[in-house]
Amino acid sequence: MADVRSPLTLAPRGAPSRAMAYASPVFALVLTLLFGALLFLVLGKDPVAALKVFLADPLRDQRAIGEVLLKTVPLVLCALGLSVCYRANVWNIGADGQLVLGGIFAGAAVLVFDTPGHTIGGLPVLIIASLAGIVGGMLWAGVTALLKDRFNANEILVSLMLTYIAQQLLLWVVNGPLKDPAGMNFPQSKVFSPEFLLPNLLPGSRLHVGFAVMLVLVAVMTVFIFRSFAGFRLQVGGTAPLAARYAGFSSRKALWSALLISGATAGLAGAFEVTGPIGQLLPSISPGYGFTAIIVAFVGRLHPVGAVFGGIVMSLFYIGGEMAQSRLGLPSALGWVFQGMLLFFLLACDTLIDNRLRWRARAA
Repeated sequence: MADVRSPLTLAPRGAPSRAMAYASPVFALVLTLLFGALLFLVLGKDPVAALKVFLADPLRDQRAIGEVLLKTVPLVLCALGLSVCYRANVWNIGADGQLVLGGIFAGAAVLVFDTPGHTIGGLPVLIIASLAGIVGGMLWAGVTALLKDRFNANEILVSLMLTYIAQQLLLWVVNGPLKDPAGMNFPQSKVFSPEFLLPNLLPGSRLHVGFAVMLVLVAVMTVFIFRSFAGFRLQVGGTAPLAARYAGFSSRKALWSALLISGATAGLAGAFEVTGPIGQLLPSISPGYGFTAIIVAFVGRLHPVGAVFGGIVMSLFYIGGEMAQSRLGLPSALGWVFQGMLLFFLLACDTLIDNRLRWRARAA
């Protein structure tokens, strides 16, 4: 029988380079841009001009920069929690659903106080809405943790399926209990009063104070993961359960802690979306931020600071796709194509960092 195996094989490297591991996202980004230029050429567009529209024009002025940074808020917040999960070997894929639940809880909290003749000021309500969003995200992530803990259900499938249930819940509330009675039967809540919206951080743009909160949480999460005993215990409990059990750490506690932290940050992202750029509850409050945050987390090497840079890149791809549609007549889904290429090349680079290609001679 003829040997049909590939002549190329992967052989593990003895000691993968740590420097190359951190350089891998850079290589992946360069390859994405090169193949993106080739894609523009195939589509009949000038690659240089198209890349300028895609990457440079979103940064043309202060307002445009504010829009880029605005989109980093939900991406980075979700990526922070996902980084904790993945370091604990808990594969949460449902950050988007946790974001949606956070948005529902936060929106409901605002609507309780946003009534004629209300006496409570905007800041206390915004704090309550943010806390409600955190609770909503944690509750939704807690469902995954419970099913994994009690029945050993696969957290990938459970968290993913819960995302679609969350979207259906959002559709129900905007068509039912939270629907605007004066909204001409549109599926949406009432528009929140201006005092119940997050204040702007950058004049002339929509960037709100949630960006500053995000940066604070990046610092807090960095300390938690790399400088706290709790963070060390969580990572050991997830990646080495036998060693953790010997040391007295609980892998069960690692599971719950990782998912609840991830749910909290995603829920806060949802709260910031509905009290920030959206200003109400709509049938869709996320274009897939929770899924894109998975790429952000890995581009950032599961490091909170790295997630900021990954979030900026993904934000550029989002806005670049919209600009490619309006200025070049290309589908807005082009941004998703660039995101997919970046993830593909990142995985390829990571594979070659840990392994080397070897040529295997075919048998005669």
